[in-house]
Amino acid sequence: MAYTTIDKPTDYFNTKLYTGNGGSQSITGVGFQPDWCLIKNRNQALNPVAIDSVRGLKYLYTNSTSAEGDYSSAFTSFDSDGFSVGATDNVNGNGNGIVAFNWLAGGSASSNSNGSITSSVSANTTAGFSIVKWTGNVTAGATVGHGLGSAPKVVITKRTDGGTNKWVVGHGAIGFTEVIYLNETDAKATDSGSWNNTAPSSTVFTVGNNNESNGNGYEFISYCFAEKKGYSKFGSYTGNGNADGTFVYTGFKPAWLLVKKSSASGSDWNLHNNKSPGFNVNDNYLAPNENAAEVTNNSYQIFDFTAQGFKCRGTGTGTNGSGATYIFMAFAESPFVTAGTKAAGTAR
Repeated sequence: MAYTTIDKPTDYFNTKLYTGNGGSQSITGVGFQPDWCLIKNRNQALNPVAIDSVRGLKYLYTNSTSAEGDYSSAFTSFDSDGFSVGATDNVNGNGNGIVAFNWLAGGSASSNSNGSITSSVSANTTAGFSIVKWTGNVTAGATVGHGLGSAPKVVITKRTDGGTNKWVVGHGAIGFTEVIYLNETDAKATDSGSWNNTAPSSTVFTVGNNNESNGNGYEFISYCFAEKKGYSKFGSYTGNGNADGTFVYTGFKPAWLLVKKSSASGSDWNLHNNKSPGFNVNDNYLAPNENAAEVTNNSYQIFDFTAQGFKCRGTGTGTNGSGATYIFMAFAESPFVTAGTKAAGTAR
């Protein structure tokens, strides 16, 4: 059995650094037409922007409970090798360093009737990523088709049409009897109202009856991630409070790593990538639950990205507190073993 079908992860996920010009510009070099972009001005305290091809040219802020808004003058198009931006500091501040994290889904959305709620889905089954748009019905146990053909380990959901609703995250490492919020520093919490205490299946994810995951008549967007060996890994680890920290095996060298302390409140989500600073130790990070600029040359929330995973190198409680539990999402720069080589101890 082949280790992975993805030998070139940048065909499905890629980080793009660019410099804003305060006017308009086309950002190229992504390598594909993205379906989901997370964009952050690295130099200014401005909200991080989430925009996807299913909702169109509308923004959500990952640090905010607010509804989506029109972004057609700021993010003007998804392009064949990237995207184009206008004169908005969040995505194109003059002279500012900007980072865009880009994922490939399945392009135009299609109707999906696998669940009790009909959804619109853009799915990439090879990469295990789908974007799902749907309308809530406040029914505990309602199901929503995700289009992946395998069970997602992570589901991130946000109400888009109004209200002040949180970003709800379900993660397999804490179980779908628990919830954690992308826009907050809270620990995981037991909550049957979000996922109805039910893990996703190969066709659907299940929602409860609260406003954040299934409010009646509310519009929602969900980002679903199924794990793909050699390309993505979604798990947990325990910190040791030591600069010679915990090593986490992923089966690839990470390109993108998002870590959250789940066992206690008070810590930001820590987002590291392979382009900034671009070498070990990886001591720059962003916090998608904050509007803060990129933290550089920090001494505490730091990692080494290795050929087979990542290793904690700092003593900060946000990533490596002694005995604390952390959940993570990681995407590959390069797989440790490719489809064209034989994994140790296994047959191709």
